Amino acid sequence: MAAKQISFMKVLDMAAAVLVFMGGISWALMGLFEFNLIAWVLGSMPALTRTFYVLVGIAALYDFAMWEAIQKRWECSGFYGRAETPAS
Repeated sequence: MAAKQISFMKVLDMAAAVLVFMGGISWALMGLFEFNLIAWVLGSMPALTRTFYVLVGIAALYDFAMWEAIQKRWECSGFYGRAETPAS
């Protein structure tokens, strides 16, 4: 794979991670305080708010489906890392 393709894929990985993180924070605030952060930030634009949540869902599906490829791109080797092993 060419370096330019890997670079684009890493940008896509980061964008998906940021969307999933923002969606998670938004849902946590909604559950804890009944405060919709996204609606507050975007104001009275329900179509834009809905679009944001659709993008969060797509990003979550992308992260789930591409998890192994993301680990390879970022040179990760699983949950425990390269030198670590699970405690017995």
